[in-house]
Amino acid sequence: MTLSASLQVLDIDDSIQLEQDGGILYLWLNRPESRNAMNLNMVNAIQQVFAAIRDDLSIRAVIIRGEGGTFCAGGDIKDMATLRVEAANVGSLQPYVDFNRRFGALLEQVEAAPQTVVVILEGAVLGGGFGLACVSDVAISRDNAQFGLPETGLGLIPAQIAPFVVKRIGLTQARRLALLGMRFEGHTALNVGVIHQIAHNEIELEQALQETIQQIKRAAPQASRATKALLHRTLNEPLNELLNDAAQQFAQAVGGAEGQEGTMAFIQKRLPNWTDES
Repeated sequence: MTLSASLQVLDIDDSIQLEQDGGILYLWLNRPESRNAMNLNMVNAIQQVFAAIRDDLSIRAVIIRGEGGTFCAGGDIKDMATLRVEAANVGSLQPYVDFNRRFGALLEQVEAAPQTVVVILEGAVLGGGFGLACVSDVAISRDNAQFGLPETGLGLIPAQIAPFVVKRIGLTQARRLALLGMRFEGHTALNVGVIHQIAHNEIELEQALQETIQQIKRAAPQASRATKALLHRTLNEPLNELLNDAAQQFAQAVGGAEGQEGTMAFIQKRLPNWTDES
């Protein structure tokens, strides 16, 4: 299907590939020769996509997965060579700072996206790929996917990833995984809370994805966006203020088009009209 107008104007390279099926956007990490390691071009491309669709109400979900049977092996270590030259030329570590912070900005952007973000995890889910999984709303993984935070074994630190890992699984588990540089498979990822669902083969994986997409389509688009924003605010705002504002949003939802349609559909024992939208 043709991409939404918000995406057609983008000028991005082939480090990612986009496909759209109605309100579902598929974003493929497309560097299989390097196990979809993230270079700056890929980071830029993903950021452009999420910036473009932020206000696009026609896109209800983004499915992120990797070409070549692997999700993402982390940051592309080859970029470090280029950064080393840049740092030497300017006599400063600032090129490293800017590059690293750019990835943190990407994670912030994906986490805050109003659309439901689903990751399909296969093969390597390491470093930055692990971080990307941690900012998803729904994570579905093959049982044999390989997860890990290998940075300390390379003499590095998971600088931009660590806060999102802690938010996802808590400080106790994050300390163990990050400090030991552990590698683990899908069942451990499920147990510690990185992912939500395991598939034992490709057929199960695709079935789980399709079931998730159908569930997304059953949720009212505007209500889904408002709910996601509200959930994120619970971590940062005083409870009383948050609940007062949430009550206002609830009242608006009840009197709004979606609330009225949802109520009538329930009474009439039919599906609401947004479930028929692509």
